[in-house]
Amino acid sequence: MPVRYDPVLIGTFLVVLDLAGTFVFALSGAMSGIKHRLDIFGVLVLSFAAGNVGGLTRDVLLGATPPPAISDWRYIGVSLAAGLVTFFWFPVIDRLRSSVLVLDAAGLALFAVSGSLKALAAGLNPVAAILLGVLTGVGGGMLRDVLVSEVPAVLRGELYASAALAGATVVVAARLLHLPSPVGAIPGALLCFLLRYLAIRRGWRLPVAGHPARRATDARGDRGT
Repeated sequence: MPVRYDPVLIGTFLVVLDLAGTFVFALSGAMSGIKHRLDIFGVLVLSFAAGNVGGLTRDVLLGATPPPAISDWRYIGVSLAAGLVTFFWFPVIDRLRSSVLVLDAAGLALFAVSGSLKALAAGLNPVAAILLGVLTGVGGGMLRDVLVSEVPAVLRGELYASAALAGATVVVAARLLHLPSPVGAIPGALLCFLLRYLAIRRGWRLPVAGHPARRATDARGDRGT
């Protein structure tokens, strides 16, 4: 017998995932702003951009206008709160994480899962749902990096979009098997986070074109930073 999905419960679950992802990505955006010595306005702009652009793009593509990122005070409030907390208590926040990228990995996982679930709830096919999950996960991080004049992590050979792809695929596979949303969402988020976290810790990267000697030099430089 197919599993019946309660629209109210699914909606609440998606909002919780969205707000959690927004907060974590906003923290990483604010920390990146402080790292680049931006003033308080710049830090708040970066926290809002990192926390909301992925979800905003997803909602626009799904036809949810105006998107919750600008119409729902909770998204704006969560983003600004993360930015203010990071700005005024940066030493405390800094001690709670080993790197900005760890927070980014958590945000990537939450958004990849929520993006896929929202796409499925909107009736998109499995492939489109996976792609939208990836877009939701990488969108905020890409704009954050661009605003501080860095090449986005998703374009640097790192396991970034690939981790989001893996997490989104688990979510969609669970839905195809008629499993409850949390059954796919929790393992999908964990897989995405672990892939990204291990890539950060162990230096896992995708193949990069170029001369072998140049690749070896780049690898040594990465390990030295």
